[in-house]
Formats: sequence, C-alpha cells, structure tokens
Amino acid sequence: MISGVKMKLGLKNKVAVIGGSSSGIGKTVAMMFAKEGCRVVICGRHADRLSAVRSEILEKHKVDVLSVCMDQTKKEDIKRLVKNTVTRLKRIDILFTNTGGPKSGNFFDFSEEDWNSAHELLLLYVVRVYNEVIPIMKEQGFGRIINNTSFTVKEPADALVLSNVYRTAVVSLAKTLSRELARFNITINNICPGFVDTDRLKELFGKTAEKEGISADEVYKRAISNMPINRLQKSDDIARLVAFLASESAETITGTTIQIDGGLIKGLF
Repeated sequence: MISGVKMKLGLKNKVAVIGGSSSGIGKTVAMMFAKEGCRVVICGRHADRLSAVRSEILEKHKVDVLSVCMDQTKKEDIKRLVKNTVTRLKRIDILFTNTGGPKSGNFFDFSEEDWNSAHELLLLYVVRVYNEVIPIMKEQGFGRIINNTSFTVKEPADALVLSNVYRTAVVSLAKTLSRELARFNITINNICPGFVDTDRLKELFGKTAEKEGISADEVYKRAISNMPINRLQKSDDIARLVAFLASESAETITGTTIQIDGGLIKGLF
C-alpha cells in the first residue's frame, strides 16, 4: 500500500512466454505470472518436468497453460514455440528470456567449441527469439521483455568467463533496442540475480569444491558470508521483480539492468 493505494500489476489475461520454465527460476516465474492471472507458455527440453509444472499451475491457478517441449538452442524450435503460442493464445505480451548456464571455468579451460556453444545458448537464443516475438509485440502496440542475466554482467566472476562475456552481450543488445522499441509501448529490461538457491548453483558450488579440494558445505558457507542478507536468494525473490517489470506500474522503466543480488555486488552501478 502506498498512501492507501494498492499497486496494480494489471497482468490478468496477458500472455507470458517463459524460457527454461521446467525448473528453477523459470518455473517460479511461470508460477508467479499464473498467480497474477496470466495465460502462461512454459517450455524446456524435459517433457516429464514440463508436464508436472503444467499440472501444478492448473491445479493452483486454473489459467490457460501451453506447454512446448523444445531446445532453446534450435532455431526451428523457437519458431515452433512462437507459432504455437500465437495459434493457441493469439498474442504474446510478455517474454522472459532464461536459459541454463554454460560451462564454468577460466579462459584457458575452454575450446572454440565451448565458446560457440555458449554463444548459441546465451546470445543467439535471445537474438532468435527477439526476431520472432518483437514483430508481434510491435503489431500489438504492447510488449514487456525481461532478460534473466547474472550479477556477473556488473562484476565478472573469475570462473564464469563464458557467462561474463555472453550475458553482458545480452545486456548491450537490450539497451541498444530499448529506445527504438519504446515508441511501440515495448519495454526491455535485464535482471541480475546473485546466488539463487537452484540446481545450477549447487552444480557450480560442487565444481568449486572439487577444484579447491574442500567440501561443498565450505563453499556454501563462504558464499553466505559474502551475502549481506546472510542467506542464499530464493527463486521467489527473483520472480517478484520480473512480475513488477512486466506490470502497468513499470511502464516507464526500460533499458535498465537491475541487480537483485542480496547486496552481493560491491560496485556503485
């Protein structure tokens, strides 16, 4: 409540396409949009996980749910996702770009193939889905695009070189497009999570532990010690910001890169 006025998100009946939504942050964002009354499109590579997420959304929120089993690194799958969405739900109001992370490691750990794979997973995926979705949003005269990146776009991590490079490229692309898209009532923003308690983070902690010859519990405790909030973040923390950026209340926020990192990043910007 602000001065007795309840903030309205205005998301009811909007169509939200959520990348990588069979688990982790993507799943939680899909659940959040469904809770707000959106018709949601979930996608991922694992049909069994998608089926479980779809059933959970239908049981809890009773909104339209379209499930598309796909590989986000495949151009033809992205085209199929968008075509199926428009055929079934007639429009696309919200796009949340979200993928798993690339290999972790330092610069000299990677082959050229690793660089190509990370490029396709993190940057080319975004380029391809933009090419399919933005023309639809322009025709509608409305759109909200939110890219899930990482705190590493503001403070590069030594062992996340591929993520540092390609997620930063996504931020640059979004900023470049933001002024052009604004006149079509399309906003485009990036979020930068910190240490979110997901399977991906557990994987990274495990690799760090193996490399340093220490236990995963020690890595976990060290991460917590660097978090001013004294805990790992939850997917819900991230989903609430995504819902706000997609809402009526955020209509003049565009071209921004917002850290939601529990105070992890020490820089000013």
